[in-house]
Amino acid sequence: MKNLITLIFSLFVSFQSLAEFKPDYLEALRAYLKEDYETALLHWVTLANGGDAHAQRFLGLMYDNGKGVLENDKTAVKWYTKAAEQGQANAQYHLAVMYANGYGVLENDKTAVKWYIKAAEQGLAQAQTNLGLMYAKGEGVVTSNIKAYAWYNLAAYIGYKDAATNKDSITKEMTNEQIAKAQELSQRCLDSGYKDCPYP
Repeated sequence: MKNLITLIFSLFVSFQSLAEFKPDYLEALRAYLKEDYETALLHWVTLANGGDAHAQRFLGLMYDNGKGVLENDKTAVKWYTKAAEQGQANAQYHLAVMYANGYGVLENDKTAVKWYIKAAEQGLAQAQTNLGLMYAKGEGVVTSNIKAYAWYNLAAYIGYKDAATNKDSITKEMTNEQIAKAQELSQRCLDSGYKDCPYP
């Protein structure tokens, strides 16, 4: 009988604690950075189920990398997609990487390009660089050194070192006229606030 009373009291305290629980994105981020994944997960799951795009992106990241949960590409894609559809640039980038490499989804370069573009339009340098790579290799788009250079140039302008390296490398395969055209495209894109950019 005493054990039963103790159990009922413990359950009551647990339910009361849950009822008082207020999910907090920054609290989750602090916990995540301290590798307290259980606390981060508790906050982000609650927020993500309520539609918070940033929490959805981090849940995707946790499942993508197996942080505090079993690594699961399908679940990562699910959360990245929810966040990406709400315009979360980092989620769009990660989703593009998943499609480009075929993690948990069928490899689809065209879909990868679609998500890279959405993230690149928000000024995300990694997405701009990877979009440049897609153009350089002709994956999901028609091969174009001019467009590849233009995207590398935009990312390099932000200060992304990989983009500057890629730009220097592709320059060796281009004429002066092509380089001038690529620079014009990237400038036009930047001046338009990413509304008039070198797309497929």
